[in-house]
Amino acid sequence: MKLQIKKTPASAGAGSLSFIRAFLCLVIAVFPTAVSVSAGPEIVCASTTSTENSGLFDHILPLFEKKTGIKVKVVARGTGAAIEMGKRGDADVVVVHAREQELKAAEEGFFVNRHDVMYNDFVIIGPTDDPVRIKGMKSAAEAFRKIAEAAQFISRGDNSGTNTKEQAIWKKSGIEPKGRKWYLEVGQGMEKTQRIANEKQAYTLTDRGTWLATKDKDKLDMVIVLEGDLTLFNQYGVMAVNPAKHKHVKYKEAMEFVNWLISIDGRQAIASFRDSNGNQLFLPNAK
Repeated sequence: MKLQIKKTPASAGAGSLSFIRAFLCLVIAVFPTAVSVSAGPEIVCASTTSTENSGLFDHILPLFEKKTGIKVKVVARGTGAAIEMGKRGDADVVVVHAREQELKAAEEGFFVNRHDVMYNDFVIIGPTDDPVRIKGMKSAAEAFRKIAEAAQFISRGDNSGTNTKEQAIWKKSGIEPKGRKWYLEVGQGMEKTQRIANEKQAYTLTDRGTWLATKDKDKLDMVIVLEGDLTLFNQYGVMAVNPAKHKHVKYKEAMEFVNWLISIDGRQAIASFRDSNGNQLFLPNAK
């Protein structure tokens, strides 16, 4: 049987096109997901609970995404866990705050292009009545010794940047706190650790950014009892996961994020982040 194709007038063709357009519009209206525009690239950033709890990423990421079209998914962990995520290739980039751990991981070949990004400081917080009288002291190690004598200390105990700093201070104080009745390791992020310290009217070490961003929201009946010791300096760094270790990582997009963070635009975004009282929570220092 011969297939016969009949020619149709131009007007009939126009009518058919109109029908097709109308049909497509109906499909899009009824099934909006049937026709979609592909989303831009997305990278995973493993970072600390302090950057997440403080609200920093909520402030800066929309600016980066608007400029580049790259979406950043943040997974907040302690610094140790964030670095391990990068080592496994479960993240494309990390923003953390334990410089020695960062440099070691980079030397081992797991990360490339590490840069200082910003800093703030750690502070010791405690009950408003400061029962062991730490206020006025200048040395964090001396303060820890007084806490060990007559108070309770709440530790994150999670190998985070804060926990790493805390352990360095205990070492400087000459005290091994693990296993002591007055020392409680909770294995939690910074905000939850602060809440536990508040409930138990104990002391803890926290980063200033998390403290300022959450103390009013969480209605903490605590105060800063020691600040200003040079050992409490808190440096944050960024580094990309090495694509030679994990070929699937989005290295190009990760480096766009790294380069933006250390650029003038990134530094201005970090500097403009304030808490509800106008306090600057992080100071950019990328070179």
